[in-house]
Amino acid sequence: MKNNWKEKLYVIIFEADTPAGKFFDIALLYAILLSILAVMLESVNEIQRDYGFFLRIVEWIFTAVFTIEYIIRILASPKKRGYVFSFFGIIDLLAIIPTYLAFFLVGGQVLVVIRSLRLLRVFRILKLNRYLGAASVISSALVASRAKILVFLFAVLNLVVIMGTIMYLIEADQNSGFTSIPRSIYWAIVTLTTVGYGDITPSTFLGQFVASIIMIMGYAIIAVPTGIVTSELAKENRLRNTECKNCGSNDHLNKALYCQNCGEKL
Repeated sequence: MKNNWKEKLYVIIFEADTPAGKFFDIALLYAILLSILAVMLESVNEIQRDYGFFLRIVEWIFTAVFTIEYIIRILASPKKRGYVFSFFGIIDLLAIIPTYLAFFLVGGQVLVVIRSLRLLRVFRILKLNRYLGAASVISSALVASRAKILVFLFAVLNLVVIMGTIMYLIEADQNSGFTSIPRSIYWAIVTLTTVGYGDITPSTFLGQFVASIIMIMGYAIIAVPTGIVTSELAKENRLRNTECKNCGSNDHLNKALYCQNCGEKL
């Protein structure tokens, strides 16, 4: 009887299979959406001028609710440390910190948009676990390709430093905006990534020629990380979707040795 209330709270707060648990999670999602909406509206000058005080009260009410919810989650969890340091535990804590941070940092409350990460619970509530599996595939592919991407980024960093320095030497005396090497490197990054703000533009023929080369290189460079990640995604899918020769099933766990449907060796 002593821990009976904790068990009931756990079922309501952490389980979405019961009517009470589903109601709690759906109500929580609506509260998160409304709190984010309140912060967004407060950033609009006209609305902030007329309804700023009301929106601040609303934000503090939501923060108080989420703070109480966080404390209850800790109390109801059988493994308190496990929850606190879990992904959702950290997100739940980050969701309430910004409002209190406003006491020390002006405008810090706008960071409550972090609460949008709590909406990830919708996958569990609506039984969309297959999408979480897809997210796992993407995550594994990104981790597997991290070394190649780091090498690629290092090469790009060297390239923009060199090209930015060259453009500084060419355009430094032309009053075209290349006033320093760091500013020229900024221009090289903007140009190489094909963003092209246009705030700095070369005025000499040689500078425009070099800029044209960088622009063309940009199209090729953008394709490199895409190809790296796509390759790793294909490998990950092959690992997870090994087809069983006996029953034809291909819905297996990563690196599974036996078919989960018939038990045949893969």
